[in-house]
Amino acid sequence: MVDLKRQYLRLKDEIDAGIHAVLDNTAYINGPQVKAFQEHLEKYLGVKAVIPCANGTDALQIAMMALDLKPGDEVIVPAFTYVATAEVIALLGLTPVMVDVDYDTFNVTVGQIAAAITPRTKAIVPVNLFGQSCDLEPIMALAREQGIWVIEDNAQAIGADFTFNNGTSVKTGAIGHIGCTSFYPSKNLGAYGDGGAIYTNDENLAAKMRMIANHGQVRRYYHDVVGVNSRLDGIQAAILNVKLARLDEFAAARQKAATFYDAQLAGIPDLLLPKTHPKSTHVYHQYTLRVKNGKRGALETHLQQAGIPSMIYYPVPLYNQEAFKASTTPKALPVTEQLCEEVLSLPMHTELDDEQLSYIVKTIQNFFA
Repeated sequence: MVDLKRQYLRLKDEIDAGIHAVLDNTAYINGPQVKAFQEHLEKYLGVKAVIPCANGTDALQIAMMALDLKPGDEVIVPAFTYVATAEVIALLGLTPVMVDVDYDTFNVTVGQIAAAITPRTKAIVPVNLFGQSCDLEPIMALAREQGIWVIEDNAQAIGADFTFNNGTSVKTGAIGHIGCTSFYPSKNLGAYGDGGAIYTNDENLAAKMRMIANHGQVRRYYHDVVGVNSRLDGIQAAILNVKLARLDEFAAARQKAATFYDAQLAGIPDLLLPKTHPKSTHVYHQYTLRVKNGKRGALETHLQQAGIPSMIYYPVPLYNQEAFKASTTPKALPVTEQLCEEVLSLPMHTELDDEQLSYIVKTIQNFFA
């Protein structure tokens, strides 16, 4: 599904130099490489503050801790997403309220959110799934009207742009009150281990999240709140800084591969191709098909037999997961359940070449012939 080895070999000299700089200065925690990456990411995203942390799940947890949410407060989250988005809600004793998503974009919409708001709703976590933004302009307007926090889960869409009705373009993750991302190795901006970041334009929230991520302290050994220990180490920061300089280049390579898939797979009756929301660019963390008429399993097997990996993101609605039976009231969401039966993601990464892409699409075409 990804080819991290070929990407590393292409960037080897710069990445090795970055790693050795950390080894030479022995500033393994909160050293100059972390500071440099933080500033680089702030400039790239156009935000006032980036707080690097240990992973994307921690980013979500720290964000929610900073909002002073109380046990029993409701947080709206899409039911079609990775478990981490809802996991931290339940972990903090909050109530995840799971809502359906749009069939074409896989993302939650303002209508679905509005229908789920109650007097106990305190936050919304829209997920920019598979590489493109939710339609965040009306979501932010609703949140302002209702006095609700918005935490963008931007783990799969870093580098995408959202365009507002007035023509202003903003990087995803920089639109909500807080944005969160993961630097898991397979992400569009991936480390060589775990890593994450939180970002915001609210300086008070930034100060609080920075404190929470560092054991609740501003001054060493003086702890103002109960915090966590969540830091991005210097080696990962050095690697990420090299990759961040090429993030737009990486997105262009993914978009080129997606364009090839689109052209070659168009018109196959039992396949629905990914659709891009008109207000968002798409950086294709995943290229996700919908396979109709019960043919997904057979196509998956056909690809496997040809040596082609594929993945189902995601096979089970979050509300049907055993982990959430105690914290949420399950109710069937038709689009989520349909997607769980139909979605299939093809290989998508920066190193796909014409020969590989041609082999993948020819194999799929032969299946449907």
